[in-house]
Amino acid sequence: MSEIPIPSPHPSRCSPARADFELIVAAHEAAVRAGNANYRDPTTGLVVLTVSTHLARGSCCDSGCRHCPFIGC
Repeated sequence: MSEIPIPSPHPSRCSPARADFELIVAAHEAAVRAGNANYRDPTTGLVVLTVSTHLARGSCCDSGCRHCPFIGC
């Protein structure tokens, strides 16, 4: 059984040019795989919602969330 890929944050919300981008992606993926609703940003320590949490909500809240899957919808 293959795993469904976890999307990276939209570049307008988290630039791949950031020095900590790979750490962010790894923290997000670990949180999603563990079934967590959020994770701590590896640089700032702030709480960040996962894509799973946004999908469960079902719509964009217009707060500029890093992992919002509804950008451009």
